[in-house]
Amino acid sequence: MTARYIAAMTVLLLLTACSGLHQQQSGMNRFSPREQIIEVVNKLFVYTDEQDWSGLIAEVFDSEVVIDMVSVGAKSVETRSSEEITALWEAGFKGLDAVHHQAGNYIVAIDGDAAKVKAYAIASHFKAAATAGNVREFIGSYDLGLIRRADGWRINGFKYSLKYLDGNVELK
Repeated sequence: MTARYIAAMTVLLLLTACSGLHQQQSGMNRFSPREQIIEVVNKLFVYTDEQDWSGLIAEVFDSEVVIDMVSVGAKSVETRSSEEITALWEAGFKGLDAVHHQAGNYIVAIDGDAAKVKAYAIASHFKAAATAGNVREFIGSYDLGLIRRADGWRINGFKYSLKYLDGNVELK
């Protein structure tokens, strides 16, 4: 082996190592915008199921969200802070033993620093003490708006469209 070959291989190894280190340090930046957006949407459902309210505030919701839950009884479309939304959800989940969202069929449209996601989802709520069946399921779709901030994509628009509700609706 020549000295030139050894030097070239050393440079190549250093460049490869630095590239790997850069990828590790850049976190979500190594993923495509679509992948980053879907990650935020998945966090919406997983953090809600885990009742990780601080995670929803820090990593999922923008500071204010236009929220439309009219299909499940809200009186109107409202703009609420992430703290207000999570407080309402926390109160709504009191007394439940488990919550589980299953989402998919993501259709993502990106326009610069804004994006829209359409997703189908099933939400199951379980209450062991319920006497007329211990599960209720919400089957519907979400239309989500996202905005790219310095720290990543955040949900700033949230519309849930109920298709149907099944099971013990009142969980009593």
